Amino acid sequence: MTQDEAAMGAGAVAPSGAQPEGKPENGVAVAFGRQLKLLRVRAGFTREEFGKLVGYAAQSVASFEQGRRIPQPEFVDKADRVLDAGGLLVALKEELARSQYPAFFRDAARLEAEALELFLYAVSAVPGLLQTEEYTRALLAMRRPLLDQDTIEQRVLSRIARQEVLNRWPAPLTSFVIEEAVLRRPFGGKVVLRGVLEQILLVGRQRSVEIQVMPTVRDDNAGLDGPFTLITRRSGEQIAYLEVQGRSILLTDRDEVRSVAARYGIIRSQALTPQESLVFIEKLLGEL
Repeated sequence: MTQDEAAMGAGAVAPSGAQPEGKPENGVAVAFGRQLKLLRVRAGFTREEFGKLVGYAAQSVASFEQGRRIPQPEFVDKADRVLDAGGLLVALKEELARSQYPAFFRDAARLEAEALELFLYAVSAVPGLLQTEEYTRALLAMRRPLLDQDTIEQRVLSRIARQEVLNRWPAPLTSFVIEEAVLRRPFGGKVVLRGVLEQILLVGRQRSVEIQVMPTVRDDNAGLDGPFTLITRRSGEQIAYLEVQGRSILLTDRDEVRSVAARYGIIRSQALTPQESLVFIEKLLGEL
C-alpha cells in the first residue's frame, strides 16, 4: 500500500510526515513530557514517589518526561489524576496515540479509525489489521536500516491497537484481498506463520469482514500496480491510500479514487470467494 513525493499530482495529499522512517524527535511526546515533569515537580514528587503512585518504574517516568517513550493511555489518565492536572495531560492523549505511528502513516491511521468502509489489497505482507504481535515483531526486525528495540516494541503495540477498529460498533465493513504468496511467506518462522494464518481465519469469520485470496495461478490479475487501501468516510467521501518505501500519499481526487475503486472491484472478482478463501487458508495451515 507509493509513488515518490515529487510524483504527486492534483488531488494527492501528502501526509505531514511523508518521509522515510527514522527516529526523529516526537514533538508531541516531548511536549507531553515537559508538561508531565512540570506538574510532577510542582506536586513535590520525586520520580520514584510518583512512579509508585501510578504503578510505573522511575526509569519509565524518566523516559516519558524526556519524550523518549510514548505512554499508554492508562498512564496518562492516572498521571492526570495523581498530579491534579485538571485534564491538561488527558487533553494530549489522542495526539499522543496518533504520534506513536510512523510519521508517513499518521493521517491514514486517523482516517482508518473513523472509517465506514475499508478495502485493502495486500501483495507483500499480511495487512496490519490482521497481524499477530509475533508477526509484526518479525516484520519490524527485518527492516533496513535497523530499528532499535524500543521503536520495534512501540510499533508492535500501536499496530495491535489499530485492530480495535474491527471490534468497535458499528464496525466498518472491511474487505481484504491478499495475494497467495503473502500467506506462504514464513516471516519469523513457521510457528509465527501458523499464528497469523489462524488470526486471519478468526477475523475472517466476523460478520463485518470478508477475506479473499488471490491465487498465484491466476492468469489475469488487475493488481499489478501494487497494494492500496480504500477508505470510505462517514460523509461518503472515499480516499485511496498508497504506500511504498516509507513514503505515502492520500488520493482525494474523485477520478483518481474512482479508478482505484474500480480496480479493486475487478481484483475481488478475480480472487477466490470469501468462503473458498477460508477453506484455502485452512488447507495452508494443514500443510505447516
